Amino acid sequence: MTKAPALLPEGLRDRLPVQAEAASRVTRALVDAMRAHGYGRVSPPLAEFRETLGGDDDRSARDLLRFTDPVSQRTLALRPDITRQVGRIATSLLAREPRPLRLCYAGQIVKLRASQLRPAREMLQVGAELIGSDSVVAAREIVTVAIDALDAAGIGPVTIDFTLPDVVDLLAGGPLPVEASIDTLRDELDAKDAGALVRIGADAYLPLLRATGPFDRAIADLRAFDSTGALTSRIDALEEIAAPIRGRVSLTLDPTERHGFAYQSWFGFQIFVPGQGDAIGRGGGYAIPVGEDREEPAVGFSLYPDPLIDDGLGSDDDAERRIFLPLAHDPALAASLRADGWQTVAALTAGEDAQRLGCGFVLGPDGPVEA
Repeated sequence: MTKAPALLPEGLRDRLPVQAEAASRVTRALVDAMRAHGYGRVSPPLAEFRETLGGDDDRSARDLLRFTDPVSQRTLALRPDITRQVGRIATSLLAREPRPLRLCYAGQIVKLRASQLRPAREMLQVGAELIGSDSVVAAREIVTVAIDALDAAGIGPVTIDFTLPDVVDLLAGGPLPVEASIDTLRDELDAKDAGALVRIGADAYLPLLRATGPFDRAIADLRAFDSTGALTSRIDALEEIAAPIRGRVSLTLDPTERHGFAYQSWFGFQIFVPGQGDAIGRGGGYAIPVGEDREEPAVGFSLYPDPLIDDGLGSDDDAERRIFLPLAHDPALAASLRADGWQTVAALTAGEDAQRLGCGFVLGPDGPVEA
């Protein structure tokens, strides 16, 4: 038997009314929480010139879904991430705006390839960027805004896992040089492979494998490891960032974690919720290129709530506020119901069934009646 052709490309899907409505509610809750902290919403286009989305990074450019623009005859790409677009807006259209500049966004992104943990190639990305500073105070604000947004959308309980993306560079370029390449050292630390660290002559890095787990214990282990003081400012900064969110979320630390932190600088974090194998959000400090020889510091985060929406986040029983309007109903009364938040479904023919049309109520002579 011949298999029917797929209606959509692999990794793409239709979102039916329940999921589409839930996504809208979740997006609105997240964005409203960010705007409450002074973050203005921007909305970049779905496609841009390849150069602006991929930059000079060959690996990033290879991960773009590209096509030729029939108007300009230049190569365009669908955005795989909105953060870079926000950076472009900040350093061009909003270059003269006072810093720090606070921006937020929400929109669909498209990946060239899916991963095992995330089989979807199209997904919702919602986030905020604080541009002009990557200080400890800025980092503390961005983490707090992320948690407030998660709370507003009903996402929790939450675990924040901190990391130090530049810790290997600091140590290998300073008190703990190694003969092996830094990339090899990073790979073995990322794999948590103690034997491999010994084989490449990086025994001194073994304590970093123990400085992982619940935040207070891991930060104490990291301080004990840092006998030269090379990491003192980083450790102090993490404790300052964590201070205002203690009691609101669970806190963990993995100082050498690199997955998902391709461009973060001194500080990063991941957001986990129970039942999800992958992080539902990531953030940290980074730098936005400005021209050929300058960079602007920034901190930010991105959330990817689709898996949670698929599990029911944001869903509502529409039947509770969905009312069936019989033939010859009063249009003025129907309008007043809609103004009051009801969803009205008008009969087109006699004999239509309110319950089959998803309505919990019918408009009777004296008002709504339970269906």
